[in-house]
Amino acid sequence: MGEQHPLVVVHSPGLAGRRVTVNGEYVGRAHRPRELRTLLRREGIDTSEIRLDDPKVIEWRGGGPEVWPT
Repeated sequence: MGEQHPLVVVHSPGLAGRRVTVNGEYVGRAHRPRELRTLLRREGIDTSEIRLDDPKVIEWRGGGPEVWPT
């Protein structure tokens, strides 16, 4: 059985926010958790059913859900 990759990847923070990909496709940038949840809902992901810190669903690069650009 192969390793299962997270559905969502939130990339390292930068001046333009954190790049977000879903199933390997770019879906936008987020500057705060609320914006991330909005992007995920647009992709059909029920954000009421997931925790942002769940590594089975979201892979955080360059810092976890508490790290956002200032």
